[in-house]
Amino acid sequence: MGKQKTIKQEKTRKTVMSVILAIICVIYVMPVFTVIINSFKPNTAVKTNTFALPFGELWNGFDNYVTGMTFGGYPFWKSALFTVVITILSAALILLFCSMAAWYVARVNSLFCKIFYYLCVFSMVVPFQMVQFTLSKTADTLKLNTPWTIPIIYLGFGAGLAIFMFVGFAKSIPIEIEEAASIDGCGPLRTYFMVVLPMLKPTLISVGILEIMWVWNDYLLPYLVLDINKYRTIPIHIQYLKGSYGTVDLGATMALIFLSIVPVIIFYLICQKYIIKGVAAGAVKG
Repeated sequence: MGKQKTIKQEKTRKTVMSVILAIICVIYVMPVFTVIINSFKPNTAVKTNTFALPFGELWNGFDNYVTGMTFGGYPFWKSALFTVVITILSAALILLFCSMAAWYVARVNSLFCKIFYYLCVFSMVVPFQMVQFTLSKTADTLKLNTPWTIPIIYLGFGAGLAIFMFVGFAKSIPIEIEEAASIDGCGPLRTYFMVVLPMLKPTLISVGILEIMWVWNDYLLPYLVLDINKYRTIPIHIQYLKGSYGTVDLGATMALIFLSIVPVIIFYLICQKYIIKGVAAGAVKG
């Protein structure tokens, strides 16, 4: 009798938890759903019937998408191309150089490495607003104000989290494996690329996902550094959907917001299982 009561209580607990999590899921999904339905409505309907479904008079077809992609004479595909280039280059630089630096820090027990590591950790708590003005001036001086050079700036800002995660995982790698590679004639670079890098795969994937999502959605850094008359990322392109006297075409804005979040959502859904795995692996210290 007691066992049946325990099973019944466990089923009730699971049901209650499922309901609570379902409600939380709906709350998180609602903003995305609202963006989708409003991307098919006329501009006035977005303001007056925000949560209504786009049927009948509220249906505007794909006009918002066409308007958003051609607004102001700056093509949306160009903004998307710049965003892809910046995101891929930034993620590649962060993964390569931060993993190499983290491996060195994890293996070389010196005062310099300790100071370097704690400075990287400290950089994660420094607000971006503290450095944005000097950063803009420095970027102009060093010619880092193009889509092909701004990834260097992203490397600096993304190094804190990346090195923190990589160091934690690198310490869990048995040093005997690297010693065996050294005995077989591998130098430091060969040991890193042939032995260490493949073992860093869980953390590489996790850091890559987090950095890609951050760079893809970033608005402030490209706005401060890039020449927005020549180079616009997707967030900047969306921000410029304004008409005369500051009026905003909300329908076109919603359409472009939806187009911008679709790749990130798909990418995250495909790779989400690696995030927890990589974070857990990076939390292990040898």
